Amino acid sequence: MNDRELMELAQKARETSYSPYSRFRVGAALLTKSGKVYTGCNIENASYPATVCAERTAIFKAVSEGEKEFEALAIVGGREGETADFCAPCGVCRQVVAEFCPPAFKILLGNPAKFKAYTLEMLLPLSFTGSDL
Repeated sequence: MNDRELMELAQKARETSYSPYSRFRVGAALLTKSGKVYTGCNIENASYPATVCAERTAIFKAVSEGEKEFEALAIVGGREGETADFCAPCGVCRQVVAEFCPPAFKILLGNPAKFKAYTLEMLLPLSFTGSDL
């Protein structure tokens, strides 16, 4: 699977977003080393701390199915009815990615027409991981 195809899957995952409060829809697509793709969308809650981001949804789906080795993560987001040029993961999602992925893990941000690849280390420098315990 190439990067553009992964971004297209993240864009498609946005369609199932449940975001009645922020109206900011996010989709994510996680490519595993085994070649499977797990998608996720953001799921909001009236009690905001109970909201789950698209990135964590995709990761938790994969882990719950026994996958723990990942190749890349694509993220597409934006206000309802539009797609943003850039939608970076929140700090909590960055930390969850760091639990399972090395610093060189690839994270694609943008939209299917125009996106850029980053590494986890670029998005979460000086991360705290299990090796610090």
